[in-house]
Parts: sequence; structure tokens; C-alpha cells
Amino acid sequence: MDFDVAQIDPQIAYKLMTSTITPRPIAWVTSLSEQGVVNAAPYSFFNAMGSNPATVVVGLLRDPKKGFKDTAANIMSRGEFVVNLVPESLAKQMNITSMDAPSDVSELSAAGLTARPSLHVTPPQIAESPVSFECVTHTTVVTGPGQVIAIGRVLGIRIDDAYILDADKGYIDTPALGMIGRLHGSGWYTRTQDSFQLDRPSYADWIEKSGLDKKE
Repeated sequence: MDFDVAQIDPQIAYKLMTSTITPRPIAWVTSLSEQGVVNAAPYSFFNAMGSNPATVVVGLLRDPKKGFKDTAANIMSRGEFVVNLVPESLAKQMNITSMDAPSDVSELSAAGLTARPSLHVTPPQIAESPVSFECVTHTTVVTGPGQVIAIGRVLGIRIDDAYILDADKGYIDTPALGMIGRLHGSGWYTRTQDSFQLDRPSYADWIEKSGLDKKE
């Protein structure tokens, strides 16, 4: 079945995308309002987009009442944010920060989380998160009423020492992080421990194994 996005309700398009683009990593974004309130909220329209320079992107959908969400407003006004990652051990706290709290309420406090000072930006990290990316805004693109894409240039990466295998080589104990991802529908998540590995082939190896280099 083909869906013409221009002809269907935007909420149906949202369901079609979130039900099929899975799993999605979660950006637990901390930002700072003009009044100095620390905002924390999870977003699953998120990923890494480059490494030189290190770049991440976060999609911030429209709030049905306020238009721009607090995170989007803070990023656009201050030009800084922190992406913290979410292990399974913090799933409940992450879920608390997804509530529709007023702009003058800090979700960090509501979830019993600790603000950790950042080294390169003003918004704090979530101390309990094992990984944090300190970002300055490279670009924000308003893609619809109250909908924003924020591209961040990563200035600093903090990873808990317990997960560092070899700092000089950049080796991290990724399975031990126990990260979770977003799935379809309301409230569905996945663990990342179930994995498999494939070696990336070279073209020369593929030619050899396929027998295409052999003359008839």
C-alpha cells in the first residue's frame, strides 16, 4: 500500500514513520531557558551525522499547545544544548522528563536527577547518564509550525570511566552501557544487548567470491 503524505493526516504520517523507523536512539536533551531554568526532555528523532566536525541532529516536533517546545525555544535562543544518552537503568527517570511540565519547572528536579556542570557550554549534563555530548548550535531549520531540526556541533564528549576500554584508541565497552532505543507506539522501547556482527566486504573480495572475475 502506498501512502501519499500530502493526502493523509500528519498524525498518521507520524505513526507510519515511528512504527517503521526503528529502533531509534534517544537524545536526552538538557537546555537552559532565558530565565535560567534547566529543561530536560527525551527525543527519538536523533542521530550522529558526522565526525569531522563531530555533528549530531535532533528533530523537535511541535507541542500541541505551546508550538515550539521548551527545548526548541531554548536551543534557538541560546544556541547551546547537551545530548545525554539513556541506559535502561535510567528509563523511568527519562520517562518522567517527557511529561508536559510548565516552562518554569525543571524536569531534572522532578525526576530526581543531578545537574553536572559542562565544560564547554552553559546547559548542564545529566550526571547519572553515562554519556553526554556538549553541543553548540550549527544550524536550526524550522520545518513546519513549531517543528525544528537542530544540528549541533559537538565540542566535548563525556563518557564514564567505567566504560572506557582504551582511551587512546577510542575503545568503549558499548554493550556494558546498556542503552535503550525507541520503538513503535506509545511507551515502547527496546534494549540493545541482542546484536550480531557482519564484516564489511571489500569490492575485490566480493568480486572474487562471486566469481565475476573468472573468464567464461
